[in-house]
Amino acid sequence: MIRLFDIVLSIIALVLLAPIILVIYLLILIETGSPVYVQERVGYKKKAFVLLKFRTMKSGTPSLATHLVSESALTATGRLLRKTKFDELPQLVNVLRGEMSLVGPRPCLFNQTELILARDGLGVFEVLPGITGLSQLRKIDMSTPELLARTDAQMIGDFSIYKYFQYLALTAFGMGAGDRIDKSSGG
Repeated sequence: MIRLFDIVLSIIALVLLAPIILVIYLLILIETGSPVYVQERVGYKKKAFVLLKFRTMKSGTPSLATHLVSESALTATGRLLRKTKFDELPQLVNVLRGEMSLVGPRPCLFNQTELILARDGLGVFEVLPGITGLSQLRKIDMSTPELLARTDAQMIGDFSIYKYFQYLALTAFGMGAGDRIDKSSGG
């Protein structure tokens, strides 16, 4: 049932947000020359998939967890996209392809071994990763791997169709946060 909701809601969002997506694409194209950022992430059953995002950082920024990257790597458009969470819009394509759900644990990088171990021990990789979830609503990011893994496991254990729509609604109304950026390295 959740998969059906994922497909229908992703299609509706892509159609309704198409003008915004086009404007964002063009802004980033002008700013960096490369609007869509692709990155290999850990997916369902720890299988690799290519995550799509709008580029928020300068080209050439290392492929690290966001909390390890300097704030100075953000582009002007990227700052706005991260505040509005619009950088995540291309992930609707990941949802349509069946690599992600709208709601689930945020997919991590393969080099985030501490988080992978914590999640693996709690069965977090037994569900599709998501665009939003309980951890994002509680403002828990990948800089606290144990807490993140426990919160993801809690979300999975308590999951229902009601919670699915609750998490989506809270995210749509601006609750939660994305991964923090390292402000100590200049910015």
